[in-house]
Amino acid sequence: MSTAAVSARRSGQVLADLIPSSRVRDVALVAGGAVLTGVAAQIAVPVPGSPVPVTGQTFAALLVGTALGARRGLLSLALYALVGMAGMPWFAEGGSGTAAPSLGYVFGMLLAVTVVGALARRGADRSVLRTAGTMLLGEAIIYAVGVPYLALAADMSLTAAIAAGLTPFLIGDALKAALAMGVLPTAWKLVDKR
Repeated sequence: MSTAAVSARRSGQVLADLIPSSRVRDVALVAGGAVLTGVAAQIAVPVPGSPVPVTGQTFAALLVGTALGARRGLLSLALYALVGMAGMPWFAEGGSGTAAPSLGYVFGMLLAVTVVGALARRGADRSVLRTAGTMLLGEAIIYAVGVPYLALAADMSLTAAIAAGLTPFLIGDALKAALAMGVLPTAWKLVDKR
């Protein structure tokens, strides 16, 4: 069977759909996505002058969304958010609860995983350029929620929140998008060769 025929057969699927379907699979994927995001949040580098560190959290969340799809991705990040707000120390730098000024980024991730998951189901994770666009859109959504929340929670002006919660992260986000551009299309190519 040709690669084009295999890709056409897999249209409408995300990577998680390639695992035989069951309720146990879905529960494991949702829980695994939440844990992956929590672990990645512990990879944190403080940013001078900002209450928000650079973390692997957003990268993991966007991978969860594209790999699991919109529904499972949203459930996974909702589980991550609820357990973290309930006290599990798996937000950035071991944080938890509802008082963190960076909690808005977690709320933004809920929306972002839904969007990138829906786009992945339409094939947006199959080529380098489409993956880049999908990841950058996801990051933009996270910032669109996270930065205004930071301004309110930390009693900053919007300009100060942009300087502290957006600008220092742009290079890192470009690198995360580049990594996703390599990982996701490569995963599909490997799957299509089977």
